[in-house]
Amino acid sequence: MPLYKRALMELYYGKIKNRGKERGMSKVTEESVMKALTHVIEPELFKDIVTLNMVKDLKIDANNVSLTVVLTTPACPLKDEITQRVEKTLRQQIPEVDRIRVDYTANVSAGKSQVKENYIPGVKNTIAISSGKGGVGKSTVSVNLAVALAQTGARVGLMDADIYGPNVPLMMGVKTPPAPEGEKLLPAENHGVKFMSMAFFVPDDTPMIWRGPMVHGAIQQFLRDVIWGELDYLLVDLPPGTGDAQLSIAQLVPLTGSVIVTTPQEVALLDSKKGLAMFRKVHVPVLGIVENMSYFECPHCHEKTEIFSRGGGRLAAEKLGVAFLGEVPIDPAIREGGDNGVPIVVANPQSPQAQAFTKIAKTLAGLISVQNSNSLKLTIIQ
Repeated sequence: MPLYKRALMELYYGKIKNRGKERGMSKVTEESVMKALTHVIEPELFKDIVTLNMVKDLKIDANNVSLTVVLTTPACPLKDEITQRVEKTLRQQIPEVDRIRVDYTANVSAGKSQVKENYIPGVKNTIAISSGKGGVGKSTVSVNLAVALAQTGARVGLMDADIYGPNVPLMMGVKTPPAPEGEKLLPAENHGVKFMSMAFFVPDDTPMIWRGPMVHGAIQQFLRDVIWGELDYLLVDLPPGTGDAQLSIAQLVPLTGSVIVTTPQEVALLDSKKGLAMFRKVHVPVLGIVENMSYFECPHCHEKTEIFSRGGGRLAAEKLGVAFLGEVPIDPAIREGGDNGVPIVVANPQSPQAQAFTKIAKTLAGLISVQNSNSLKLTIIQ
C-alpha cells in the first residue's frame, strides 16, 4: 500500500476512534447536570435549586442542556441572576457543556395559615393594604400593585373593603355590576385582575352610614359569596385607620401579611406606626412599608422637588424593623390613570411611576415567597 494512502487511513480511523472515546468519556448526563445544579443557590431562599425542587424538564441533547426552573412567583425579579448562576456553574463543573437553555415557569407558594384554614378556596395568599390615615393614595397603590402583579403572569384578585369610600371600580374602568352565579357573585374583571366593591351596589351619591356589625357582614360576604376562583394573590384594599374593617379582615381570613402605605410627612408616619402596631397585636405579619408621593420630578428639567419631604417611609421601616418596599413619585399621570380607569402601569408601563409600582410588586411577591418558605420549614421542623 502506498505510504500516502496508509497515512490517510490512519488519520481517518484515528479521528473516529478519538471521537468515540470522547463520546464515551462525556460527562454531560442528567446525573452530572443535577449534581452540578446543587451548587446553584437561589438568591432569596438561600438553598440550592435542586433541594428546593425547582428544576424540571431537564433534557440532554448531545452536549446541549435545557431545563425549566420553577419559581415561587412569576414576579421574581431575579430570573437573570438565576440564569447566570446556572450557566456559570454548569460550565465550571462540566466543561464539555455546549449550549445552555434556561426556561421559567412559576408555582406560587401558599401561606401556611391559608392552606390550613382554607377559608377562601383557591386563594393562596391574602394581603391587606392599609394606611393609618386617609389621603395617602392607598387605593391607587392597591390598584397598581394588583395590575403589576397580574402583568407578571400571576392570578390576582382585588377586594375593595373600603366600605365608606369605595373607588376601585372607577380606578379599574368598570361600571357594570358583577353577574350572579346561583347564590353567589362573579367578580368584575379588567386589566387582568378580578375585583369586587361595594360601589357596585350603592349609588354614587349615597353615603354608607353603617355601624361595625354591618361592615363586618359586608366583608364576610365579599370573602364567602364571591367566586374568586384560583388566585395567587388576593389584595384587600382596607379603609384608613385601625377600626372595624381591619379587625374584621384579620378575624375572618388568615392573612399572609399586610402592607402599610404612607407619605413622607411626619403626621402620616405617626399614623402608620399605629396601623403597624395594630396588625402586630392581631398577629398579622407586616410585609413592609410603601412611601407614596415621595417627590415630584419636573418633566422638562427633571429637577426633583420633595413636596412632602422624603425618606420618612424608609426611616420608619428601619426603626420598626420591617421591609421598605419602595417609593412612588407624585405625578398627575397617576391621578389621571385612576380617574380614567386605566392605571399608570397599563397606560404608560415604561414611565418612572409605573416602573416604581412594578418594582414594589416584585419585591412584595419575593418577600411573600420567602415568608411562605420559612413557614413551611418551621412546620417541617416542628
